[in-house]
Amino acid sequence: MHQLFLLLGSNIAPRQKYLEHAISAIQSDIGSIWKSSRIYESPPLGFEAEVNFLNQVLWVETKLNPQEVLLRIQKIEIYQGRQRIGAAMMSRTLDIDMLYYDSLVINTPALTVPHPRLHLRRFTLLPLVEIAPTLVHPTMKIDQSALLKACLDDSEVRAITEAAMDRID
Repeated sequence: MHQLFLLLGSNIAPRQKYLEHAISAIQSDIGSIWKSSRIYESPPLGFEAEVNFLNQVLWVETKLNPQEVLLRIQKIEIYQGRQRIGAAMMSRTLDIDMLYYDSLVINTPALTVPHPRLHLRRFTLLPLVEIAPTLVHPTMKIDQSALLKACLDDSEVRAITEAAMDRID
């Protein structure tokens, strides 16, 4: 079995439902979810939008290879209404990023693992630290807690409490 870390994100209503549907599809099509972080809310990074993102990190055990995972992630995104327009950053129903796949380093035109910007994003590092604080980045050779401490992103990222989940969207 392979250890896979995925980041889910949505900033188009119903955001929480898109995350829930993604989790169900991941369990059906990719592998077992071993751990999941709380849901975090954060402003868009790199573009303007009226609605903040909901993000969650999943630790998944899979038998699939990285390319198979990528293809299935893309199918899940498309099924949930994801639209891509070139390389433009924009609001989306669902975004699924492959953060880590075991300790592999992959750099192809279609896939880069570890995710090339994960160490620059609080909305990625906070949920990662919650479920895998000692996971070591295979090229930077430091764990997620140290990456978070070194992160210069000062965006406001907050965990959504159980009580507040009913008020999302």
